[in-house]
Amino acid sequence: MTGKEPEPMVADHEAGPLPASPDDVGAGNITRLPLTSQVATIIRDMIIQDIFKPGERIRERQLSEELNVSRTPLREALKILEGEKLIELLPNRGAIVADPAPREVLELLQVLGALEALGGRLAAEKATDAEISEIRALHFEMLAAYSRKDQLTYFKLNQKIHTSIIAASRNKSLIETHRHFNARLYRVRYRSNQRNAKWHEAIDQHEGFITALEARDGELLARRMADHLSDTWVKVSLDDYPVQPEKPR
Repeated sequence: MTGKEPEPMVADHEAGPLPASPDDVGAGNITRLPLTSQVATIIRDMIIQDIFKPGERIRERQLSEELNVSRTPLREALKILEGEKLIELLPNRGAIVADPAPREVLELLQVLGALEALGGRLAAEKATDAEISEIRALHFEMLAAYSRKDQLTYFKLNQKIHTSIIAASRNKSLIETHRHFNARLYRVRYRSNQRNAKWHEAIDQHEGFITALEARDGELLARRMADHLSDTWVKVSLDDYPVQPEKPR
């Protein structure tokens, strides 16, 4: 593990208000969570920000001391992250940060793009006016985080916008499937805006989502959300995967 320390620290006797996952932040939606969920959030953020790098072993004893928590909530938190496929729990090796191959990342983004396109199409039809207003408010919060160059808060609000659109689809199977695939791409999506020009481009794309949603133009929203995920692959492949994998036939 690198020398960089995570900002939030927790103790067994004090459960502070930390988000359970990137899509649990926004518009005052921060609640007091169980200790295990707090620890999972901290480790997830460390993975997203490359404090723990792909393929790196997470040393339980050292991390439990740094976070001032016992091994029990730490291990339960690691099980949560294993379920999200952000880490692997291997016999005799412990927790290893997942290191997906380029082809796997591309395929996940293709699936997520299709899911978000469907979600956008349905949300344009089924979202309430209040939900659309809430999504617009999240966008304003995200712009403020961008202005502060607060990339982690920006990312979490960004994710909240995406998941709020999916939630407005009213399709439980879609919501559940999207959550499963999206969790596996947290780090990739965070890194896609590392370059400032790309970050600004993402802001413009989100404005496009919301204007299409406000107009209840489902086909336009579906197309813009799918294109956004395709663009994510272009962004991350420049840095993380310079040799692009063969696209699935």
